[in-house]
Amino acid sequence: MNPLLSKLQPYPFERLRQLFADVAPPPGFRPISLGIGEPRHATPAFIQQALTDALGAGLASYPATAGEAALRQACADWLRARYGVRVDAATQVLPTLGSREALFALAQSVIDPTRAGGAVVVCPNPFYQIYEGAALLAGATPHYAPCDPARNFAPRWDAVPAAVWARTQLVYVCSPGNPTGAVMPLAEWKMLFDLSEQHGFVIASDECYSEIYFQDEAPLGALQAAAKLGRGGTFARLVVLTSLSKRSNVPGLRSGFVAGDASIIRPFLLYRTYHGSAMGAAVQAASKAAWSDEAHVVENRRLYREKFARVAPMLEPLMDVRLPDAGFYLWAGVPAAWKGSDTGFARDLLAQYNITVLPGSFLARDADGINPGQGRVRMALVADVAECVEAAGRIVELIQSRT
Repeated sequence: MNPLLSKLQPYPFERLRQLFADVAPPPGFRPISLGIGEPRHATPAFIQQALTDALGAGLASYPATAGEAALRQACADWLRARYGVRVDAATQVLPTLGSREALFALAQSVIDPTRAGGAVVVCPNPFYQIYEGAALLAGATPHYAPCDPARNFAPRWDAVPAAVWARTQLVYVCSPGNPTGAVMPLAEWKMLFDLSEQHGFVIASDECYSEIYFQDEAPLGALQAAAKLGRGGTFARLVVLTSLSKRSNVPGLRSGFVAGDASIIRPFLLYRTYHGSAMGAAVQAASKAAWSDEAHVVENRRLYREKFARVAPMLEPLMDVRLPDAGFYLWAGVPAAWKGSDTGFARDLLAQYNITVLPGSFLARDADGINPGQGRVRMALVADVAECVEAAGRIVELIQSRT
């Protein structure tokens, strides 16, 4: 067996299963899960129709790993409409099977573990665990940049030592962030771009939450930031990864794309050709339809805004809860009665009110003796408004019963 597999830690939801192994939820409350970030709004009918319409011809031949030109162009058109940036659909865009597998596979393509001094992959802390697993299985060492509570939990890239940057080959950025919802401002993009210029590392920007936001201005994207700073065109050492799962409520479609530096896209395509990552023609047809429509995205965003407007005021008097910059998570501080135990709070919430939340410590790693997720829980407001409000009411009851 590959010895690097032994370095992988259990996924957060496996740890959650173990945490709840001896908990018996009360039968008087129907279960409500705020634990998994799986969109639960209805899939738009026109996307389903595009998928079924393409099934007949779409199953008759092997799809190309590079995807059809029409889909790549739809992705490029969306980037231009959304961010005002232009990419070459033929060389700077590549369809992927969602963002998770692409985030993982990218590290296998980019990392050179034989380089003198070893390879480092920098990522935020807390973080999406795929970043860590991708780094470890590529033969690299993860380094965790702490998130700053004083800045709505944005990562502190300036806390990464110069000696670490010198060995860094890949940086994972998640903006808007999971689980914190923080969006990277232009000044921090400039910092990372300058460091990339100095040390030669690749920046992979995970932007799968980019279309769920609460301000009038949409979140800044990596390609957009590069263009604003005069680094557009080739987008040297920069790629963005996004998906339709959250934007269009199609997590089961497994569809996304990577875009940016053609000199990274080209070898990544070669890797994916061997990896067997071609997107089926029917999924491509549905994806093209989804990327070409914005009306359903506006409605989706409205639903999330309504939920946060209802739920956040209920919890704010009793928990440290802040409206995120974007995304569909509440990154909430555990009330004082639980003395900072995010796992204890999660267990009590399930045992007494049949609500599942994810302990923040499961989404972070100890660094410098501190786990920055400790004492917080992630709540995914993915259910409908009524169910989210009901869940918030039960959380309020639990906290009031202890205080």
